[in-house]
Amino acid sequence: MQNIQKDWFLYLPEDADINLNIAPLNVSEAQWRKRLTDAEFRVLREKAIEWPSSGDLNEEEQMGVYVCAACELPLFTSAMKFDSGTGWPSFFSHIPGHLGTQEDHSLLLPRTEYHCVRCEGHQGYVFEDGPAPTGERWHNNSVSLHFWPTDSKQRVARA
Repeated sequence: MQNIQKDWFLYLPEDADINLNIAPLNVSEAQWRKRLTDAEFRVLREKAIEWPSSGDLNEEEQMGVYVCAACELPLFTSAMKFDSGTGWPSFFSHIPGHLGTQEDHSLLLPRTEYHCVRCEGHQGYVFEDGPAPTGERWHNNSVSLHFWPTDSKQRVARA
């Protein structure tokens, strides 16, 4: 488990140009509206949830890194992904220090929401019904992520 988290960078494209600074971004809501698609804005900034099986990343099976769709901070790798059967990409672990959590009381029962630490973009919810070794299911919206395949040669950081 520690190797999966520690060696996450091995899943990056060879020529990936990434910014790993996790200092909060100073971006206005108007700037986010210009930068994101309508669907990305609704989920990342307004905490909407996409329909199950509507995103393309649930079926993604290549090796690579899943990055925040708003600021391209790496959040997960393909080695952390599993098929939860829910219709959303799910991960049993994440890249340490790149996600923040907070309790969400918008439904009847409280749940734990998680977001990108750099841009505070909403990613999804974490549940305690995942597989070993963590027992966690980081349940993510596809629209909140971009996927960088390991063999890709076209990454340029946005943040």
